[in-house]
Amino acid sequence: MTELSVSILSADLADLGAECRRAMACGATMVHYDVMDGHFVPNITYGAPVLKCLKKAVPEMVYDVHLMISEPARYAPDFASAGADFITFHYEAVPGAVEQTIVSIRETGCRVGMSINPSTSPQAIFPYLDKLDLVLVMGVNPGFGGQTFIPSTVRRVAEVKAECDRRGLSPYIQVDGGVNAVTGPRCAAAGANLLVMGSAFFGAQDPAALAKTIREL
Repeated sequence: MTELSVSILSADLADLGAECRRAMACGATMVHYDVMDGHFVPNITYGAPVLKCLKKAVPEMVYDVHLMISEPARYAPDFASAGADFITFHYEAVPGAVEQTIVSIRETGCRVGMSINPSTSPQAIFPYLDKLDLVLVMGVNPGFGGQTFIPSTVRRVAEVKAECDRRGLSPYIQVDGGVNAVTGPRCAAAGANLLVMGSAFFGAQDPAALAKTIREL
């Protein structure tokens, strides 16, 4: 079964609690919480205080926090305290401090994810696979929602999956960016088992049917 993490970057920000409850009712297992700092990526989103409010409003949901920021280790404790279950950082943000960042996030009690941009070779994260609970393969360049899926993502997912299988590892393999009813099945066939949907989910005429299709991949 493929799991669905719904990106609230595309939700109605005026009523995030209701949007998360709607996603959960449709069958999403996680909320994908995108954090952007205006430095690592050009956009700015929301911080730990918003997550804390959301966790209080919908405590039963799993919160999948995606740090698109320059100093993930510095801010990870704040997001852990606010209610994060997974904290994912970008390899490109800390190329000289990957190990330390993994340790810092693990010490918060959260599960650890690492993401790679479309321009980064999947082999860059292979040395760290046994230390990760989640590998995020970006389907677009990070920073904005609603972008078009980059086709080479499918090959990159397959490379990560093959290396995990070779070593007997089973982290979540997640894809974020441009995932919809067409690209989602391609990612799942390549080995992804956790798909992030934002605009495709919240813009769907029948989001429950879309979520069902994803879960059955």
